Amino acid sequence: MNRQIRLVGAGIMVLFVALFVQLNYLQVVHAKALDSNPLNGRAVVKEYSARRGDIVSADGVTLATSVPTKDQFRYLRKYPTGSLFEAVTGYFSFTYGSDGVERSYDRVLTGASSPFTLPTSLQQLRNLLTSRDQSQSITLTVSDKLQTVARNALAGRLGSVVALDPATGAILAMYSNPSFDPNLLSVHNQTQVQANYKRLLATPGGVLAPGAYRQRWFPGSTFKIVTASAVYDHKPALATKPYPVLSSLPLPDTANRLHNFAGEVCGGPLLELFTVSCDTGFGQVGLDLGAGILSGEADRFGFNQAPPIDLPFAAESVFPPASSFARDLPGVAYSAIGQQDVQTTPLEMAMIAGAIADKGTIMTPHVLGHVTDSQNRVVTTYKPRPWLTATSPATAAQLTTLMLAVVNSPNGTGVAARIPGVQVAGKTGTAQTGTGKTDDWFVAFAPAANPSIAVAVVLPDQPAANEYQGGTLAAPIAKAVIEAYLSGARPGSGARLHGSPTP
Repeated sequence: MNRQIRLVGAGIMVLFVALFVQLNYLQVVHAKALDSNPLNGRAVVKEYSARRGDIVSADGVTLATSVPTKDQFRYLRKYPTGSLFEAVTGYFSFTYGSDGVERSYDRVLTGASSPFTLPTSLQQLRNLLTSRDQSQSITLTVSDKLQTVARNALAGRLGSVVALDPATGAILAMYSNPSFDPNLLSVHNQTQVQANYKRLLATPGGVLAPGAYRQRWFPGSTFKIVTASAVYDHKPALATKPYPVLSSLPLPDTANRLHNFAGEVCGGPLLELFTVSCDTGFGQVGLDLGAGILSGEADRFGFNQAPPIDLPFAAESVFPPASSFARDLPGVAYSAIGQQDVQTTPLEMAMIAGAIADKGTIMTPHVLGHVTDSQNRVVTTYKPRPWLTATSPATAAQLTTLMLAVVNSPNGTGVAARIPGVQVAGKTGTAQTGTGKTDDWFVAFAPAANPSIAVAVVLPDQPAANEYQGGTLAAPIAKAVIEAYLSGARPGSGARLHGSPTP
């Protein structure tokens, strides 16, 4: 009998020890993993209930703020400018998580990333021992005034506008249509949030994926910037080669021909080809360069790698590897004019324009200007840094000459971007999509001698007709953004955007 009691007692002790070990494992070793588990509802409620810092535009407009409430969440995230900045701020939702700046800088906005510092005064000790607002606010590089100009210039049409400072990589404007009001996903009524999300999913144009940096289109003739750069970088003799005047180019290994848009006839040296955006000429330029040079140049300009912007899920632009053209020489000609399998984002095209403006260097794109604590003291300021060396200063100078001709020459395709007293360097693009529609582009920078803004505009799915081209539709939008920026749609008189420090 005693032996049985001892066995039962020993068993109870073993179970007690096992329980003790398990509790300690859960509370000490595994605690962090449990806290961060998405199935942990208490952790999610705790995170959603914390006050977040404000998100503010470069010109001082509040874009996101936390408003106290009397429900279990304690704070409601509000977006005073509605859909205007959704592509940048994103949203903060109990049901669907976060996106945009809300996601990239979550730990900054909640103060979780704030470094611990030992108190050196009685007041600092009091602050440490009492409950204190740890949230931090973010000032962006994007201007409310310039963002509004971009939206108004699109005039409700499907499309995207990206403007940046080529010397720093600071994003000055980033707007896409369609957009949506992030307040639809931040409200506390979850039934309503789910209904709103369902409607957004059904909205044409991929409203939940901002077109400015998460969607790709055929770049068309705007890609000729990269092709022309390859000429000067690798085979400069091609720049003076007189290409024949043609309406269509016979393609190797096939009976097919590459046709100019609307049956136009063109030819001549590179300057003339670029000015009038001659497809037959640039198709032959691509064949003269070869797939290896063309593909390598595209990579140097940032294709086939995600841009390191401080926004989540940025799409990489695509140019096929040289090996894919081994049995497809016609594909080289089409790729040289930004067609076939070449696809890009408006952000990438703005960075390409910025590379030419900044003597061949692509700066790291960013929306962060600076961070302030709850006492409005600056904690950190973004420091600009280069991302890629796309080409040489000499080649960038040659491309600037070509892009100036597009806007300034009487027969240039970008004359609609002219601004009195300002030298605008640009390139049009009208990409044929194979669906009877075109993707219409314009990229530019200004002032050409000392660039402070680079812009890319795309209007997808336009009718394939002469009155619907990059130079007709997209160029005036870029002009409006550049003109507004240079004439004062930025904080400070004659200064760069607040939060966009110069190197």
